[in-house]
Amino acid sequence: MKTLYDVQQLLKRFGIYVYVGKRMWDIEVMALELDHLHDAGLVTKQEFIQAKIVLKHEHRLEEEKNNKF
Repeated sequence: MKTLYDVQQLLKRFGIYVYVGKRMWDIEVMALELDHLHDAGLVTKQEFIQAKIVLKHEHRLEEEKNNKF
């Protein structure tokens, strides 16, 4: 799992589609949904960790992009 698309596909396996309208918010909602899946024991620890790393990276990129404007 290396991209935001990969995280979206992981969530899609559980019928979770996230589109809030702003990329930053989408990433934050995906992180919350991932936490719920992990708490329920539906994703492996490895999947959870990899997805969280991707989401943190994408969130940081969005923050940097938003700070430039």
